[in-house]
Amino acid sequence: MPATPFAHDEVTGGSRAADPASLTRLFGTDEGLLPLWIAEPYLPLAPGVVDALQGRANATWYGYEVRPGRISGALWEWMGTHHGWDGADLTTSISPSVGTSIGVLLERLTAPGDGVILQPPVFTDFKPLVAAARRRLVRNPLRLIGDGYQMDLEGLAAAAAQPGTSALILCNPHNPVGRVWAPEELAAVAEICARYGVFVVADEIHADLALAPHAFTPFAKVAAGTGVRWAATHGPIKTFGLAGVCDTFLITDDEEAADLFRARSSQLHLTRNNVFALAATEAAYTTGGPWLADLLDLVATNFELLRKQLPDGIDLVEPEGTYLAWLDLRKLGMDVPELVAWLTAAGLALSPGHWFGREGAGFARMTVAAPSSQIEDAIRRLSSAVDG
Repeated sequence: MPATPFAHDEVTGGSRAADPASLTRLFGTDEGLLPLWIAEPYLPLAPGVVDALQGRANATWYGYEVRPGRISGALWEWMGTHHGWDGADLTTSISPSVGTSIGVLLERLTAPGDGVILQPPVFTDFKPLVAAARRRLVRNPLRLIGDGYQMDLEGLAAAAAQPGTSALILCNPHNPVGRVWAPEELAAVAEICARYGVFVVADEIHADLALAPHAFTPFAKVAAGTGVRWAATHGPIKTFGLAGVCDTFLITDDEEAADLFRARSSQLHLTRNNVFALAATEAAYTTGGPWLADLLDLVATNFELLRKQLPDGIDLVEPEGTYLAWLDLRKLGMDVPELVAWLTAAGLALSPGHWFGREGAGFARMTVAAPSSQIEDAIRRLSSAVDG
């Protein structure tokens, strides 16, 4: 694997520093921990984005600014170039966040008490969104078979057939287990959900982070012609480390869903634009391609380090996408509290697997979008802890 601009020890000028308050709240201490739990790059960010933000700051006026059409144009040019996906006949709306999109769609397209299907272990925010909407959680856990996860399609059909089940939140690519769902898997989901009238909310915020030879397939592509109702979330926030700056996009071919989302957004002023978000989004999609290529090279390098150097007792679940390593620590034989304390004592702030559902117990999620020196440091800490 060739060296990348990120594969060095010097990480100043853009790397994130851990927030001591967050470390203490989540892990009980902020002393001596290597923080790799947040799903974003721990790296200097794309130069074009940084230049755009600095340039906008230097303009010294920050009042109302009309959101130009070229913002969604930049999104669709990027999608066409990177994913062969055309936005024709689709509605593209601005949303402050993935959570906002999911929350509004659940509120407007399902009824209190309806069932919403999740496939754990899965992104931590989905379950609270279902609970906050006063909807009923319907669990269809992923199956760990061999060294990778599969969807339980028979279980999905049974869950979708339950009276009152009205939505599925689909994570594609999947956070935290790193699956990039294949077209035939997504087509099966579309067929099942069409058959039972289940609306699919596809969280595709990690779309740009598929690892070769795997390729991201938009749910929209397999949904066409099936009759399934769907909407998908996209945006530059995970790809480019911009969750604190940028808006996201909600994409759908469903006029009712688009109208209901936009009406609620207008009512609550959810889409008042941020001048820095405009600058960063456009710069990311128009200048960020080379930076992303380097990031994916680095991520591949760091996954290879884990494959070769993890100590006995810790396995890497083979990743197909995202920059999130899903580490299997079950051979260590610890229960949830023991494992959390063990990782902290090892000097690592990782996301404990049970955060993603009970199916994640015995696992941990680690961001590898970081300098290789930090990943090697993490491996040394794990090895020392295993050796006791």
